[in-house]
Amino acid sequence: MIRSRASKSAPVGVVSKVLRILEALHDAPSGLQLRDVAKITGVNKSTAYRFLAHLETEGYLYRDSVGLYVIGPKLARLGTGLNYDVMLRKISRPVLQRLWETVGETVNLGILDGHQVLYVDVMQSSHTFRLASEVGSRRPVHCTSLGKAMAAYLPPQELQDLLKSIKLERQTPKTIVQRTKFEKELARVRQRGYAVDDEEAVLGARCVASPITDASGKVVAGLSVGGPVTRITAARIGPLTTLLKEAAASISARLPHAQGVHA
Repeated sequence: MIRSRASKSAPVGVVSKVLRILEALHDAPSGLQLRDVAKITGVNKSTAYRFLAHLETEGYLYRDSVGLYVIGPKLARLGTGLNYDVMLRKISRPVLQRLWETVGETVNLGILDGHQVLYVDVMQSSHTFRLASEVGSRRPVHCTSLGKAMAAYLPPQELQDLLKSIKLERQTPKTIVQRTKFEKELARVRQRGYAVDDEEAVLGARCVASPITDASGKVVAGLSVGGPVTRITAARIGPLTTLLKEAAASISARLPHAQGVHA
């Protein structure tokens, strides 16, 4: 009888340890090393490692290049989503770094937040004359390459709801302000697999963006490169889109069983 009670209580102990680990990681959105997890939770280091490794394999945690564990895609979707941006930024940063070093222009990571694009990570160009963005800034969907790249792949009903609720306000003489023209522009994005902001948000600036997908194939973010039209020339768009698609696919591959967008 005593053995029976012990066998039933053992799994509860395991669950308790796992929950303590998850709570510790939730309270540290920037991530924790294995030793920190063990210290905070009081869980033996080797035991903590086994739990962390299993949770990482299942997609509930993500371990970055320096060994920091953060809340992963599956767990972020199950919760409030408050840590999703942090997780996405950590997963994407090495890819953004390589892209930034290759293109030498400002690289942006953004998500759709309501009816706007929210910039969750930005790597500024080292050029004195550059297109400046800031983490936490918001911009319209209809005149940004990030906005168009993500909106184009929304489920039909979500896209219609978005189109009904946003105002296609003119930012420059090149901004698309007619709904029918904007819908045709999104159709072109789906056909090409990338979006272009050709001086539609800021005169003299051009941006190119590609969508990023999650495990279900749903677009959850966008990746863009932007700069002055004197450097982001029409001839350069082709090579940039190739690099952007590769980078976006690399980020998607870091999400558990992610699928790419097929244009």
